[in-house]
Amino acid sequence: MNFNEILGQEHLKNHLIKSTDNGRVSHAQLFVGKEGSGVLSMAIAYAQYILCSTSNNKEECAIKCSKLMHPDLHFAFPVATNDSVKSHPVSSLFLEDWRKFIELHPYGNLFQWLQHLGVENKQGQIGVDEAEDIVKALRLKSYEGGYKVMIIWMAEKMNTSAANKLLKLLEEPPTKTVFILVAESDDQIITTIKSRCQILQFPLLSDADIANGLIEKEGTDKPIAEQISQQADGNYNKALQLLHNNSSDEQFEEWFITWIRAAFKAKGNASVIQNLISWSETIAKSGRETQKKFLHYCLQFFRQALLLNYSADSLVFLEPKSNFKLENFAPFIHSENILEINKELNDAIYHIERNGNAKIILLDLSIKLTRLLHTKEA
Repeated sequence: MNFNEILGQEHLKNHLIKSTDNGRVSHAQLFVGKEGSGVLSMAIAYAQYILCSTSNNKEECAIKCSKLMHPDLHFAFPVATNDSVKSHPVSSLFLEDWRKFIELHPYGNLFQWLQHLGVENKQGQIGVDEAEDIVKALRLKSYEGGYKVMIIWMAEKMNTSAANKLLKLLEEPPTKTVFILVAESDDQIITTIKSRCQILQFPLLSDADIANGLIEKEGTDKPIAEQISQQADGNYNKALQLLHNNSSDEQFEEWFITWIRAAFKAKGNASVIQNLISWSETIAKSGRETQKKFLHYCLQFFRQALLLNYSADSLVFLEPKSNFKLENFAPFIHSENILEINKELNDAIYHIERNGNAKIILLDLSIKLTRLLHTKEA
């Protein structure tokens, strides 16, 4: 993957190229950026540039890197057991799946990766077995005599045991070994790991970058590309899902509308609580990654309602596919309740990530929403 294949982020590309050309390659780097900003793609392009800059056969090196088959390019990423790997899952057992995934979804997210593995109902993690594999792989000499590069994707999914095991390797890395940790948020990465990394923050993509990507890579007509880019919130992966009409949003919309209507009716009507319990049970069966993705969808729905309520019509792009009227719902989302709604949804996401009981978390959220929806604006 070349730098010119990556959308936007020109200042970061220039920084990485210049630092490599000047021989200033930090042994441990942390790339932090939201989904769809191209962080993983940039890490792969950077690894290719490092490996091929010292190669005697740059063309052959580029081909190996583009296929993710260069012997000195290593990957670690969240995994879970599936039908093929019954125990002790590690990245090396999923490399063929990984190469196919990157080919299909260079801007893909963790949920898509777990779907690709057929384990979307599980939470992938980078465990201590993975850390042991990383240590073994990097103790070996470079196959081609130059650098070795280890890309750790979704580094925030590294558990404490794995992080502690890698800490010594980050403190005293083998010669010409480069770690590139890739994360959507560095809040969950332990401080001792972060303190040993040079951190690069990736901004969201501009609307223009996303529109150009859709036009050049997907052959999208310019008016449609510009419309989608405004809805994508700086996330090229989301833009692709909007372009291809991601079916999960239709399911999420159905769940959301069922939830909102039950929450409205529940105040002063104890019998409706059973509907909220049934709803919580339904969502709880869907798997934790789906639950988190749905709650992020809810956050967006509430924000769109708030914008419509305050007449920011030009920023409203959500169009429910059912007979649910956003303009009728919007007056109930305002300055007196939006912050607390946002907090409760983010708290629910936090607890689900940490393996809390999804049914209890969602029911608690539903009962709180019943109160919040009936809060009057001052």
